[in-house]
Amino acid sequence: MMKIRYWLRVIHRDLGFLVVGISLVYGISGIYLNHMNGKDPAFRTEEGSLQLSPNLTRKELEEIWIAQKNLPSLKKILRMDETHSRLMLDGGVGVYSSEDGHLDYEKHTKRVFIYWINRLHYSKVKHWSPVADFFAASLIFLALSGLFIIKGKHGLAGYGKWYLIAGLLVPVIYVLLGTK
Repeated sequence: MMKIRYWLRVIHRDLGFLVVGISLVYGISGIYLNHMNGKDPAFRTEEGSLQLSPNLTRKELEEIWIAQKNLPSLKKILRMDETHSRLMLDGGVGVYSSEDGHLDYEKHTKRVFIYWINRLHYSKVKHWSPVADFFAASLIFLALSGLFIIKGKHGLAGYGKWYLIAGLLVPVIYVLLGTK
């Protein structure tokens, strides 16, 4: 048993060092994804509005938009209904109301670091799935080997079993409470 515990400790330690970078990717992106509030955390959204004249033609609207500074470039203007037009912007979108001349728009800017770690988290990067599978298997090994590394009153035979039970109950309780 001593030899098994020794090898569990060695592999647990070395594997733990090996997966630190991947753990940071999943941990950081996981926090961002848990707090999305309906918006993609990989993009910063800036909202703005302009008060223009009512009943502008498509051409007039285009000329006024282009004359403004610090606005995303205009790709095209689409008619939504009798009183609203959608402005398709480079990295955003806007809506013009011909009734009152009000134009609301959003500009989206990519947060490069968050964008890439989220793509890794979702396995949207070519050839990342084997790395993600290795990481998942590593987490399983780290969880199970960690149960047997410590012995005595601090280990699984001692009060460690109570932490194990508490840790297993957390997801069970959330699932049971989430089904109501």
